[in-house]
Amino acid sequence: MDLILWRHAEAEEGGEALPDHKRRLTSRGEKQAKKVAHWLHQNLPRKRRILVSPAERTQQTANALELPYKVEKKVGVGATVADILAASNWPEDPGAVVIVGHQPTLGRVAALLLSGEENDWPMKKGAVWWFSSRMRESEPQIVLRAAINPDFL
Repeated sequence: MDLILWRHAEAEEGGEALPDHKRRLTSRGEKQAKKVAHWLHQNLPRKRRILVSPAERTQQTANALELPYKVEKKVGVGATVADILAASNWPEDPGAVVIVGHQPTLGRVAALLLSGEENDWPMKKGAVWWFSSRMRESEPQIVLRAAINPDFL
């Protein structure tokens, strides 16, 4: 299985007049989303699911991909690592699952997969971390296949 964590791109600041779930991407965020979406288009396998947080900024990020997706509350603001792993069906899902979500949860998922412990690992806005599960000599392994920052595309 491939698990692709995609943090939403840069969004406008929230406040009393703007609820968190209504925050939209900035013009820089729109550019970040398009760059990463272009890279993902070239690399995503055909068999994939895309799960997107209900927040406006994550849906705008996913829209740059121009592929169908499902809005999933379980990957929204305040999701836990267990929520993300359950929604993606990690590591049993037979294909690739893209999660378009938020910090600190995505960084915590990455920390758990790579170190075995949940920690608050930073993840840049608009970045993608791509993990694969595999078996080697009857042992399950998790491989970090890519860590992409939109500034390097």
